[in-house]
Amino acid sequence: MASSGGGVIHLVWYSTGLRSDKLQALLEEIAPVSTRYGATKYTVHRNREDRHKFLQTATFNSKLEFDRYWTGEEFTAWRTVNSGFWQVPVYPVWHDLVCEGGVVSESEANAAWTGGAPKGEVVDAA
Repeated sequence: MASSGGGVIHLVWYSTGLRSDKLQALLEEIAPVSTRYGATKYTVHRNREDRHKFLQTATFNSKLEFDRYWTGEEFTAWRTVNSGFWQVPVYPVWHDLVCEGGVVSESEANAAWTGGAPKGEVVDAA
């Protein structure tokens, strides 16, 4: 994915005072807007050790798509109206997506299988 210009943006937010719950609600509101600008996935994480710290991520096919999201009408207005809920500065950091994976169900794995040994069988590589 890195070769195509795609990657994941990381935005670290740190709430002010007793505004963590409100910042969480605000991030839940703005994160899905990224899909209007080409994001294929978005997340918002809240730190369990430091409840004031949040990590927002979004996966885009190009940095230009993220730039349009960040400087677009919705996100610009959102930051202007809600700027008192987090400490500044917030710096977007672009990351190349090197690999990604996860656990899938057996039926999903079998549906995606395209060859080789059936699931559960061992193939001798010698």
